[in-house]
Amino acid sequence: MKHPLPILACLVTSALHAGDPPLSPTVAPVPDTPWYERHALDFETGWLGKVGGSTPLDYGSVPVMLSWRSPEVLGLHFDGGSALVFRNRLTLLGQWFETGAENHYFGVMGAPSFEYWSAGGQWSLYLQVGGGAGWLDSQGVRGGQGQDFTLNWFAASGMSYTLRESVQVRGGLMFQHLSNGGATDPNPGLDSLGFTIGLSWGF
Repeated sequence: MKHPLPILACLVTSALHAGDPPLSPTVAPVPDTPWYERHALDFETGWLGKVGGSTPLDYGSVPVMLSWRSPEVLGLHFDGGSALVFRNRLTLLGQWFETGAENHYFGVMGAPSFEYWSAGGQWSLYLQVGGGAGWLDSQGVRGGQGQDFTLNWFAASGMSYTLRESVQVRGGLMFQHLSNGGATDPNPGLDSLGFTIGLSWGF
C-alpha cells in the first residue's frame, strides 16, 4: 500500500494549479502591424575611436543620434513571412569629442536604410550608408579640423530586437568620416570606428 502523504501532496498541488494556463516558452511579442510599415524614431549613442585620416591627433568621441525612419518604400516579401525592405532615414547628430582638438559637432545625416526582417518582426538586421554636413568648434590647432563647416559620411550596420510591440533595442557598428571637402589646405580628415546602442519606437 502506498503511503498517503505523497498522494495527498499530489492532490493539493494539482488543485492549486488546476486553473493555471499551460506553460509555453517565452517569445518576443509579435506586433499587430509590421515594424517596416510604420514610422520609427531611433535614439542611439555609443563610442567612436580614430582608425585613420590625415590628422596626427588622437580622437575619441561620443555620438548622440535621433533618427526618423519612414515606412517601407520598396521591399521584397518572402513566402515564409520575412521581408527585405528599403526605408528613408534622417538623423540629427550631436557629437562630443572626449579627445582631439575640438569639443563638439552638430550635424544632419541622410541615408537609405536596408533592413531584413524576420517572420513576425521579432528581429531585424540593418545596413545604412549615407552622409551630411554640420558645424564643429574648430580651434586652429595644427592637425585639428580646418574650419567649422564639416562634411560627414558614415556606414552603420547592426541588429534590432523587439522588447514590446512598439519598442525595440538596437546595437551595431558605425564608421564615420569627417572632413571639409578640401576647403582648407591641409584638410585633416578623421576616420573613426566604434559601436552604437539604442532604442527604437514604432508608431
